[in-house]
Amino acid sequence: MKGAPAIAPRPLLALALAVLAVHLLLLGAAPGRVRVTPASKAQPFTTRSIAAAPRPPAVMPALQPAVLRPVAAVEVRNEIARVSRRPALTPAANTAAAAASSPAEQVPPSSPPAAQPAASHKPATQALAFTIPGSMRLHYQVTARVRSLTWSGQSELVWRHDGDSYEAKMETSAALLPTRTQRSTGRITAEGLAPLRFSDKARSEEAAHFERDKGKVSFSSNRPDAALLPGAQDRLSVMLQLGAMIAAAPGKFPPAAVISIQTAGTRDAEPWLFTVEREEELHLPGGTLSALKLIRNPRREFDQKVELWLSPAMDYVPVRLRLTQPNGDSVDQQWSFTDRG
Repeated sequence: MKGAPAIAPRPLLALALAVLAVHLLLLGAAPGRVRVTPASKAQPFTTRSIAAAPRPPAVMPALQPAVLRPVAAVEVRNEIARVSRRPALTPAANTAAAAASSPAEQVPPSSPPAAQPAASHKPATQALAFTIPGSMRLHYQVTARVRSLTWSGQSELVWRHDGDSYEAKMETSAALLPTRTQRSTGRITAEGLAPLRFSDKARSEEAAHFERDKGKVSFSSNRPDAALLPGAQDRLSVMLQLGAMIAAAPGKFPPAAVISIQTAGTRDAEPWLFTVEREEELHLPGGTLSALKLIRNPRREFDQKVELWLSPAMDYVPVRLRLTQPNGDSVDQQWSFTDRG
């Protein structure tokens, strides 16, 4: 009789591993683990943070003990209990709670608030009033200093208007110097004076045209056009515009106040900044007057300095005007008398 056939070592090893696997599988089915049976297809388990809903949930979905680990189920139940213990939230409070619990998942309000106007960083523009003086002819004595020499002469400012249109003309003459004539014509509007044409003539004439329908200032000297800004003036009308503004409301222009007005010559149109300095007593050829001084300092190397005195007793018309060039040359015009009518 032959002995039983010997069992090869390799099959024995495979059998031992199979037995061990069965034991491990049985151990894995103990409480605290999730057992997936072939009869029911496993559902994937996903995690997410739970935020407060607009209203407490009336019915929570049934938990699936076959697919949730016990520890995960406890976490979810605790979270459900914590949410259900919260008092009912109003829509406004609900939005705040959602923002606090999950900034990345804020719940929008049911009816968004009315849009607020965007904050503006631009200074508020106050409506200005103007007091336009009556027609008159102002006469001045002129002292000109040119290249260390002093010249004497005279000038006159003719101001006429009919309540709708205006004309201003300044003519200055001195011995051995050419007569210089500046003229401004335009309309009287809600913004005060609105120039249409400004000309400056010494040996030849140049002009600036205020093309309001096109929103620009053009120049006869073929210089580039300039954008026309609200309230723009020329170098003659700006003196009368300043006086009309201050005459209407002197209290709005205390010392150190700055008034910005786009001012056109015959070659450019740039903002001029006038600073209110103080009221001074002037001893002029026409008498002693109290006048408010304004100054426009140069902005660039070749700008002129403008000093202007406006008299309250004479409807804030200019009673003194001094222009100083960068090289020191100056023209000083001082009031001597007035023709009205």
